[in-house]
Parts: sequence; C-alpha cells; structure tokens
Amino acid sequence: MSLNRHLACDLIVIIRYELNEMANYKPDLSSQNKFIPIDFSQQIMPGTFEYALAHIVDNRLDLSGFDKWYDNDKKGAAAYSPSVMLKIILFGYSRGFITSRRIANACETNITFMSLSGDVQPHWTSIASFVAKMKDQIAPLFTQVLMICDEEGLIGRNMFAIDGCKIKSNASKEWSGTHEELERKQVKLRRASQRIIERHQAQDSANESEIEHDLKQKAKLDKSADKIERFLASSEEKLGSTNKPVKSNITDPDSAKMTTSKGTIQGYNGIATNDDKHQIIMQAEVWGSVGEQQTLAPAIKQLKEQLTKLGTPNSFETAAFTADSGFHSEKNLTFMADTGLDTYIADTQFRSRNPLFKTSETYHTEKEKRRLKRSKGRAKLFTSNDFHFDEPNMTCRCPAGKLLWLSGANIKVNGKSYSRFTGYLKDCKHCPLQQQCMRKPPIDRGRQVQFLRNTKSQLSYTDKMRVKIDSSIGRRQYSKRLGMIEPVFGNITVNKGMNKLTLRGKDKVNAQWQMYCLVHNIEKLRNSLQ
Repeated sequence: MSLNRHLACDLIVIIRYELNEMANYKPDLSSQNKFIPIDFSQQIMPGTFEYALAHIVDNRLDLSGFDKWYDNDKKGAAAYSPSVMLKIILFGYSRGFITSRRIANACETNITFMSLSGDVQPHWTSIASFVAKMKDQIAPLFTQVLMICDEEGLIGRNMFAIDGCKIKSNASKEWSGTHEELERKQVKLRRASQRIIERHQAQDSANESEIEHDLKQKAKLDKSADKIERFLASSEEKLGSTNKPVKSNITDPDSAKMTTSKGTIQGYNGIATNDDKHQIIMQAEVWGSVGEQQTLAPAIKQLKEQLTKLGTPNSFETAAFTADSGFHSEKNLTFMADTGLDTYIADTQFRSRNPLFKTSETYHTEKEKRRLKRSKGRAKLFTSNDFHFDEPNMTCRCPAGKLLWLSGANIKVNGKSYSRFTGYLKDCKHCPLQQQCMRKPPIDRGRQVQFLRNTKSQLSYTDKMRVKIDSSIGRRQYSKRLGMIEPVFGNITVNKGMNKLTLRGKDKVNAQWQMYCLVHNIEKLRNSLQ
C-alpha cells in the first residue's frame, strides 16, 4: 500500500513538472550584503537590559573618578570614553562575552554594541587594560547602582542572605601544589629533559625530524622547570588556617583548588550578600580559599558600610540574616550575636534533625549513596554511639568488648567539655572489627572516641542556634534562604554565562566579580527605567 502511495506521489510531481506547475518562492538573500542607513539611537529599545545600562551610565553615574587615569589634555592621543567602555564591557558580560577579544569583535559586527559605543571600535588590548584597572573604581560604581536600586524601591532590608559560588580562574590546576610538591615536580621535569639528552648521545643515527621534535620537547620541559624554580625562589609557602602548608598556584597564587559538584577546579569563591525583596546584591567579594567560615565577618562589615552609605545604618536592628552550614562556627555565631541581626545559620546536622527527613526513605537512601561515593564504597564506620560509655565510672568499651583507656578527662572544644578514650594498640591491631572501626590500620595508637561531659556549663552559641533554628519559626525563616540567594548565582553563571574569571590576582578578580554582580543589579533595574 505504501509503495503505491509513493508511486502516485512521484507521478504527480512528474505531471506538474511537465505542465510547468512548480512552487514559486521568493529568493533567500540572507547571505547578501546591503547598505542600510542606521540610526543608532533607535536600536536600543526601552525595557531591555541595554537600555537600562545606557540610561544609568549616561545619566545616573558619576564617572569623574576615571579622569585621574588620563593626562592627555595637552599631548597624547584621545582616550576612549569611560562611559563607552563601561557600556560595551557590561553589555558584553550580560551576553556571556567575558573575553576582551569577543567584546572588541562584537563592536565591529553587532549593531547593539555599535549603538552603545557610538560606532567606536576599541582594540581588545584597550578593553583588557580598562577591566584590569577597574579595581580602583568598581567600589564607588557598585554603591552608586545600589543607590539607584534603593531610589526605585528595590531594596527591602527585611532579610539578607549570604552564600558562595565557586568560579574557574584563569589558571590551570595542574600548576598547583605545596612547595614540596612543586620541588618534586621540578626534579621530574629536569630528569625528563636529561633523558632526552642521554637518548641522543646513545643514538647517533636519529633522523633530523626526530631530533627537532625531541629538542622542542626538551625546551618545553626546561621552560616548565624554570617557571617552577622562579616561583619557588620568589614566593613564600602558603599556609592554611591551621598553619599547615597548602597548595599554591604558579600562574595565579591567589586562587585555590576547589571541589565542586562537577569536579575539582582551580578558581575563586565568589561571596555575595543579597536582599530578599528583589534579590539585589548588596555586597560581593572573591576569596581564593575553599572554606567560607572566614568570609562571614568581612562580608557583614561590608554590608553595614553599604547600608550606611544608603542612609540606613540602623537596618541591622530589624533585619534578619541567614546562611548555610558552610558559614557555621562558634566564632561566627559569637560575632553575629554582637551585630544585632536576627541570625539563622544552619549547622551540619540541621537537615538530619528535621522531622520530615527522619521518616523519609528517599532522604536516607540518597544520604547513603553520597556517603558511599565519598568513602569509595567502604562500609560505614562505628560512631561514638556504638561505644559503651559509663560516665559515673569514667570507663568505655568498644563494640568488640575491649576496654579503652582515658586519654583526656576534660578536653575543651568550642566551649564544651569532652572525655576522650583511646584503644590499646595491641587490641586494635588484631581486632576482627578493625575495618568497621578505623579508616586505616593503626600504626602508633588505637581508635579514639570522645563523649560530651554532662556538665552544667553555660550554653554555647552553637547550642542556642540549634534550638532557635530547629523551632517552627526558625525553620520557616531559614527556608527563605534557598529562594533568595541561589537564583542569583544561577542568573550570573548560567543565564548570563559569566562562569569564568579572565583576570589573575585577587584585586583584579575581585573587581571582575563585582562587575558580574553589577550586571545582575542593573538587570533588576530594567523594568523600572523604561
């Protein structure tokens, strides 16, 4: 039946061709050049991001701070206007054009870029130089845009949320390591270079193409080794919060290796604090460290400075503040208690205490999957709950029934007192439950476990926060965090494509991160400035 239908269709086509009854379409001229008179002022439509950007830069911002960059009124070539540079750079960022070359190319080919620049085509080196020097001017511009947001009624001051977003830096993670690791890498590179020389000395019959290839490879190895040697000679060991050596990066020493949901990257942690009314970013700063705890106090101080500049320094007395467990510590909670903010910061056990999750099979299944992924399939280890602790007699027995010795009777941790017990090495070495109890076979000591002492000491801020955030009001307040801050990072990195940093060094990268956040805030003004 289908064959007959195909034959009938072919017959109809043949008859129409013979009768000259073919379809007649207008020609496609999409690849043809055409001269069109353009009015640049008519290309920027009200209600668009570029309209809000042009209006704010041309009419609302004080750009006199850029004048000190130039001293060319009597000699030298004329400079590109800061207003033009700001418009094309911020608009380029909003379209995911984060490199200077792409922005420069767009100024020559894209009509919107031409309209914003007044048909000026800056060279990419001029754009790159302008962005690199923005570290001195971004702070006042950021505050001026916040003032415009406040005038338009976009800042509510009811609740503030803080979080971090890990973004790739302009450096390779392959060039990271402690000084000891980099020294070992340098030695390996020197050995590889020396092996090439030894191979040439042993093989006199190698042809010219092989010799040329090997010499290029040797030059590459020597260049890498020299790069490491210069870095080790000119920089000091980078220390972490516990004064232990941490990895440094040769290309960008201020960046750090960071683990994300999509793997390990070399980058920065972009911290942002925003308002709950329209998700306006109030404070932004990058940190070249993995931990977020040390970023909270500086962020709060900057937030207070911004609110003071906006004319409302007393907002802390009525506003709430929320953050996830990455910012939780006794030190941070103590600091927040003195700020006056109604604070809700979750601890790492907050979700497990939620009654909704205790009875959820899905939650426990996914939790076990994550644990197995972290532990690479190893069985769950014994916790302190699996040990029998006799507090009146101050004794402790392990799940295998062996007695542990008291290694610390009154150990202070975050203002709390603990009793610590340690297993005898001879017992732990030959214990049949060793794989369920210890990650690695014991070498110099047995399993350690500690228990909270039942003392009537004053409650710590961690205890007070646990009670506060576990209440019905606390959980309701904390639940607002997800809808406040997470969409901000999604808009910046996914919607706008600003998911990589092109500069190096904390000062320059910090300016670029604030420019990314500036794009987000200006977009919020789009509907208000039609």
